[in-house]
Amino acid sequence: MDSEQFNHFLHGEKVSFSDPKSTSLQYAKHLDSTDPLAKFRSEFLIPSKSDLKDPHPESKPLSAQNDPTDSSIYLCGNSLGPQPKRTRTFINEELSVWATRGVTGHFNHPKSNPWVSASEGINISMAKVVGALPSEVAVMGSLTENIHLLLASFYKPSGSRTKIIIEGKAFPSDHYAVESQISWHGLDPKKELVCIQPKAGRYTLDTKEIVRVIDENRDKTALLFLSGVQYYTGQAFDIKYITAYAQSKGIIVGWDLAHAAGNVVLELHEWGVDFAAWCTYKYLSSGPGGIAGLFVHDKHDGEKRHRLAGWWGHHPETRFKMDNNFVPAPGAAGYQVSNPSIISLTALRASLSVYTETSMTSLRMKSVHLTGYLEHLLHTSFPRTSAFKIITPGDPQQRGAQLSLLFREGFMLPVFQKLNEEGIIVDERKPDVIRVAPLPMYNTFEDCWRFVDALKRAVGEVEMEGVNGEERKVEVEMRVNGPKSP
Repeated sequence: MDSEQFNHFLHGEKVSFSDPKSTSLQYAKHLDSTDPLAKFRSEFLIPSKSDLKDPHPESKPLSAQNDPTDSSIYLCGNSLGPQPKRTRTFINEELSVWATRGVTGHFNHPKSNPWVSASEGINISMAKVVGALPSEVAVMGSLTENIHLLLASFYKPSGSRTKIIIEGKAFPSDHYAVESQISWHGLDPKKELVCIQPKAGRYTLDTKEIVRVIDENRDKTALLFLSGVQYYTGQAFDIKYITAYAQSKGIIVGWDLAHAAGNVVLELHEWGVDFAAWCTYKYLSSGPGGIAGLFVHDKHDGEKRHRLAGWWGHHPETRFKMDNNFVPAPGAAGYQVSNPSIISLTALRASLSVYTETSMTSLRMKSVHLTGYLEHLLHTSFPRTSAFKIITPGDPQQRGAQLSLLFREGFMLPVFQKLNEEGIIVDERKPDVIRVAPLPMYNTFEDCWRFVDALKRAVGEVEMEGVNGEERKVEVEMRVNGPKSP
């Protein structure tokens, strides 16, 4: 995508594919041949089709794993990013330091990366990803844990302002965290939790609807907590506008950026966001359950705000004085509780060492083009299908890399199974949705073409075979009882 096309994207216009050959495999390969970020694919270990079928692929020698000539189509980085090749090397180095230095590795590290301050350099890299000052970022804990720590500090119901506004279809863990925080203050979540629901017949939230709910509850709301990118639909919210609008009504604003960090361009400091939290194992490939991150705007630095304190949040200059007098570290670091896992930090450091070789702007430029091409292929390959519809917004400004395909009753599971059999790795969210996320760091335009090609076969076969009664029963139960898979 050239600068003119990117400017069109910034103003909400789609990238077009007018070439009559745009649906051909050769065209997809041509796009890959001109991709300036193509080199980064070789930095990641993409599971091979034989790896996926082998019950014990880990028993094979490393040289026999991840065969690039037999690569799967991995479009699931919105759930778990593939392993960077550097991760094994970085972690083995730290295991060696642990073996040869023991506890002295905290201060005496042969690679000048003492464990006691290992997160500091990572905070600098992470700050670039989320558009923050390094002092505003702390790499620590897990996502929901960090949400709890932040809510404990920023949710201060008083007087008439006691409510929290969230999206009605937020990730379940966000609901649990918010509800438990309300209950912790002795309040009733049924009265104090305001859930913004999509309008009837729609799957996404209009910014006007969010504003309307804010206006209706402006004098009663203490805090607004939304997702940067919605996990189910892939909708990206206007963080800058919504933050400014809610704050103008005296409301504290926080964001769950689990599906936004590493996916879309963020400017948390410039936008004045009060606080945010995110995980790093999705778009940032830090590994299963990898260490998370949080952001606290530096405008809050001078406030004596209550927090759930721990010794790693103590000012580093006097942390080891052990006098039981908590003095918080400046900035987001003061929200740390315990010393972080060096192995988890190292996995993230390995991944970020790849990501910092480019920029979020460059990644986003390719992402808009890549997801736009996937959407183009879906529309042209299924011009009149009743099998599924895309529920992710068509406006590139209102989505990240992910497209969510909502299948008609009984179709999703058999289609998903057939894709798996062909080595296509996507994820399903019962009862009806398959999420497809081509990530710009390692996915290709050819990946998008091959996915759509396999999807055509899968849908055709399911239409020919008919829908299994048991699968239909499972999906009907899911509609009634809600999804069991978050």
